[in-house]
Amino acid sequence: MLNIFFDKKVYKVEENISAHDFLVENTNLENIMICKIDGVLSDLSTCLTADCKLSFHSFDECKDIFWHSSAHILGNALVNLYPSCKLINGPPIEEGFFYDIDIDTPLSQEDYKNIESEFKKIVKKNYKYEKVYYSKADLQKMYVNNKYKLHFVNTKVEHGSTVYKNGDFYDLCQGPHIPSTGLVKSVKILKNSSVHHNDKQVQRIYAISFPNKDLMSKYLKMRDEAIKKDHRKLGRELDLFFFHEYSPGSCFFLPNGTFLYNKLCDLMRSEYLKRGFQEVITPNIFSIELWKESGHYENYKDNIFMLENENMAMKPMNCPGHCLMFKNVDHSFRDLPIRYADFGVLHRNELSGALTGLTRVRRFQQDDAHIFCTKEQVKEEISNCLDFLKHIYGIFNFQFGLFLSTRPDKFIGEIEEWDLAEKALELAIRESNLNYTLNEGDGAFYGPKIDIILQDALGRRIQCGTIQLDFQLPQRFKLKYRNNDGNQNTPVIIHRAILGSVERFIAILIESYGKKLPFWLNPRQIGIVSLADEKYTEKVKDYFKSFRCEVLRDNNTINKNLKILINKAYYFVCVIGNKEAEKNTINVRINNNQIEYSLDDFKSILSKLEEDKKEYEDLSKEFSNLKI
Repeated sequence: MLNIFFDKKVYKVEENISAHDFLVENTNLENIMICKIDGVLSDLSTCLTADCKLSFHSFDECKDIFWHSSAHILGNALVNLYPSCKLINGPPIEEGFFYDIDIDTPLSQEDYKNIESEFKKIVKKNYKYEKVYYSKADLQKMYVNNKYKLHFVNTKVEHGSTVYKNGDFYDLCQGPHIPSTGLVKSVKILKNSSVHHNDKQVQRIYAISFPNKDLMSKYLKMRDEAIKKDHRKLGRELDLFFFHEYSPGSCFFLPNGTFLYNKLCDLMRSEYLKRGFQEVITPNIFSIELWKESGHYENYKDNIFMLENENMAMKPMNCPGHCLMFKNVDHSFRDLPIRYADFGVLHRNELSGALTGLTRVRRFQQDDAHIFCTKEQVKEEISNCLDFLKHIYGIFNFQFGLFLSTRPDKFIGEIEEWDLAEKALELAIRESNLNYTLNEGDGAFYGPKIDIILQDALGRRIQCGTIQLDFQLPQRFKLKYRNNDGNQNTPVIIHRAILGSVERFIAILIESYGKKLPFWLNPRQIGIVSLADEKYTEKVKDYFKSFRCEVLRDNNTINKNLKILINKAYYFVCVIGNKEAEKNTINVRINNNQIEYSLDDFKSILSKLEEDKKEYEDLSKEFSNLKI
């Protein structure tokens, strides 16, 4: 008999019972797609052979697996429709999945309906996903007519690998997968494009699927709204940034975008001064020995940009470099906590198909910080991080949720150490008057963590910030400080990010505010149409030179110039003429009203908006005491 730990209870069951049979016999759960056995995602068909901790998960908790399984169906449909095509690979992405294929004739939108129809036939047959192991020799025979899969087998498979079978379709895959094709109730082909694979142009077909039609309807409605507010579209219209095929996944920030980028970093820097953080600069390129020492190489090497023919790599994260900094100096307990902050450039080798504007890039910066502290200081430091987080998100009126993830089945350190750390995190959250969701067993193996999930203007949940305790890195790097007895102790590291990727945060801002960015962030703050003489025009321009100001003084009509400034999304659109020159004033358009201010009063309004970083529903009412 086995002891199965599920839902805070222990169940005694026969050996080799499948996770699916356990689910049916012992729970009332519905719409389950996948399970976790001792924290490891597994097929429901997996047999339980030892005592373990078991949990079950629905679509909301395993979208990537659902979409990965759907990619297999798409591959099957494409082979059925185009027998001569060669499948390459089909991974899940942030929203849906894609499959790359080598096909003689490029696909077009006219083909989508046929692909969806063939996809639905496979769904209707409700094929089971069956996991089968093949030796390397057998895999080489299986893919003798597919040079792409064969190359993968020859270069990545050592002795053998698993293949997933549904019906008569096989695909090389580690899994896990949903139980059967019939669970995919709705599919939509979204687009196709040409991509390069080893110097050959191939086709990439993007799609999305759901377990019911209602979710598909909601997604398509949200997608229509998202297209209107797409940060990539608005980024071009506002002259903020662009991407180029010569550097995929790396953004070119134009002057306007750089202003916005730097404003966010300056916001964090101003808070760092108040909150005891020290900004540091670390190298971009390290020997891979650093990543081996930190433990990242083993689990992360596919995402690290290696330099060809060198034992060097571009850094994908800052924490190992900060450990070297800490270790470079002898520390006493009196020095702690030490708070390093770093805006260093990071590179991660994301799949080209997963790149989506600023939300998924290869080159980015984070408001990254690492706090080196004693165990006794953990709670206070976490409280300070939460206060910092509330302050920053409050500036943007963003709603957010906290998810506290506790000790997984596989962990390092002592249980007592974990228990104390988890209690410290929970108490810090409670004392901060914040609600949270407990994710039992979902912590990192090196420590418990708090994930911060933002809800954007379209209702999408996006992870930006994180607060993580780390017991592992200090041990791996043999970090020490002297306690008050003169003995050597190991510090705890707190990983902390609030904006997360600055690029991703900018995307969220653009899609939340649209073209009406807050004044202090707006690269187009004041647009002025001048009908006045050159002397007064230059005086006004000089007077507001500490702000982002553009003056139009040409032969266009006043209405045409006003339209130009409005289309450019200037926060304030103003007019100056001979009347304003005589009175030393400026005419400002606010909420379709024309309000005249003295130059001094208007400047004080701008300064207050810059300083307070607040948005007012009715500016004219807020500053009614200043108008002429």
